[in-house]
Amino acid sequence: MIRLRPHRLSLLRSAFNPIYYLTRSLLTKSQEQTVCRKAINDAEKIIGYPTSFLSLRWLLNDEVANIASHIRRLIGTNHPLLATARNLILGDKTPTWGLIVLLVSKAGGLERDFSDMDKDITAGILHSQRVLAEVTEMIRTGHILHSSVFNIYTEEPQEYSDLNYGNTLSLLTGDYLLSQSFRELAVLKNQEVNELVSVCLRDLVEAEFIEPRDKQNKPFPARPVTKLTEIEVPNEFGVAAFKVNEVLGNAKAEWTLRHFLGNASLLAKCCQAALKLANHSEHFQKLGYLYGRNMALALQAQFDLDIFLDEDRNGPFSLISAPVMFHLQHNPDFYEEILKGADDLSKCDFSLIKETVREGPGIQKTEELKKEFVEKSYKVLSEFKDTDAKQALLNIGRIL
Repeated sequence: MIRLRPHRLSLLRSAFNPIYYLTRSLLTKSQEQTVCRKAINDAEKIIGYPTSFLSLRWLLNDEVANIASHIRRLIGTNHPLLATARNLILGDKTPTWGLIVLLVSKAGGLERDFSDMDKDITAGILHSQRVLAEVTEMIRTGHILHSSVFNIYTEEPQEYSDLNYGNTLSLLTGDYLLSQSFRELAVLKNQEVNELVSVCLRDLVEAEFIEPRDKQNKPFPARPVTKLTEIEVPNEFGVAAFKVNEVLGNAKAEWTLRHFLGNASLLAKCCQAALKLANHSEHFQKLGYLYGRNMALALQAQFDLDIFLDEDRNGPFSLISAPVMFHLQHNPDFYEEILKGADDLSKCDFSLIKETVREGPGIQKTEELKKEFVEKSYKVLSEFKDTDAKQALLNIGRIL
């Protein structure tokens, strides 16, 4: 049986699209998922237990159990919380961010001797780092639940009641997870770590206010600029905010900033905080930030690619996905099609958008973007000592 290795797939993807689609069919979805699952399982063995257990203590909490029973009332409605809950439970083929934080913690090691009370001796990490991994996962989950809030415009009483009930559950569940996350952080009694994670929350909120957006507050791309210049979204190791206006309309810069604020900031800052807990130098803490940032953006680029490469995936998708934004940069006139969803993205012809983007350079440019972030993450890891945890982090990059 012929097996296509990741670097060969990369070469094929850089070729023109028809050949790539034909070649990609040689690897079935189940085979791809098996490879990804094996890499994740191997990584989980290194840290001692499945990272699904990271949130088990929270999910078995009485408050969350009660919420789960209430969600059943939403069955039959069109509230986004149902799809969100299903995706959170079933998961996907990508590693959890809690797993990545734990692997970075173990790969970094401990810079000084800690008492046995502070260490998980079998896993080789600190108990505080495990708490931080839990917090990372719960903040991300809470934010996803908050994003399920649905602006209601119906005047039909029963439909209004159902949707409003779903919004209440989304808000309260997200609030509960966020409040518990910061309670756990407070117990660590490390103000610098608390500040770093608080900055993540600020970035998540700021991402929700980047225009333009439709009436459901779903983002769509800014109009492409006529004169394209190279703009680098800087690394921010501290607490300073980013300038947004100068990147809008520049496909690569806008995509990077939107998704950095919307999710990558959380992984970057938490990897940085994990190394701070182990008393590493400021330089080494910055390496944790850089790895988290680049890996999160690489994972996002892969997620965006899957939208267009998975023949079984239909229906609406994010219009700020990288292939769409790169296509708009290539063909600004296509922005008029995007504007049809200015009031409501559901009015867009997503089938037409998907087919048009597939015929353009957007997929190839997204593949190049993903490769760029993966290679940057490898460069960061080259400064870590050779360990099983480092190898697991390298393997995560190779499955993309």
